[in-house]
Formats: sequence, structure tokens, C-alpha cells
Amino acid sequence: MIRKHPIVAVIAVAVFVIGLVAGRPVLDVVIAALVTYVLLLIGVTMLFGLGQPVPDPPPPGELRKVRLTYRCSICGTEVRMTAASEEDPEPPRHCQEDMDLVAPID
Repeated sequence: MIRKHPIVAVIAVAVFVIGLVAGRPVLDVVIAALVTYVLLLIGVTMLFGLGQPVPDPPPPGELRKVRLTYRCSICGTEVRMTAASEEDPEPPRHCQEDMDLVAPID
């Protein structure tokens, strides 16, 4: 969602006025003011987005989405875990041994 930032509009109007006072063609000044407005609006919106706090983690016991692949070092069986109760779950067991975490390829 794009928020309205009055300072961005003020800067774009200032570019427009300065361009007209400097004697530039009106079409060039309008294009420069619009480009200034759009670029500043995108930049300010991105900066405000970065300033938002990180959302709280889900309550304990609720499943989180994960994408982990484990491989049994004895028989080579692979298992993909897609949901877990914590971000870094313990590896599953296979052939009576803990499975090894496989680094994601993508």
C-alpha cells in the first residue's frame, strides 16, 4: 500500500517551480516533477517498510513453515520437513541414527 507523504509532494512542486523560474520548457519541467515525485514516493515507501518491526513469533506449539531436507547417512533415505513446532527442529531419526541436514540447492 502506498502511503501519502506530503514532503514528497512539496519537493516535486519545488522542482516544478524551480524549473519554470529557470526558464526550462514546460513539458520538461512537468516530466521532471513527475519523475521526482514517483522516485521519492517509492524510496520513502521502501524506507517506511524497512522501519516496521518484525512480527511476533507464533505461540508455542503452533506449527511454523520450514523447508528442511534430511538424509540418512546409512541408507540414503531423504525426508523433507515442511512444518515444525520451532524454527530449528531436531533432526528425525532413521536407521537408529539422527539424519543429516542437506543444504538447500535453491
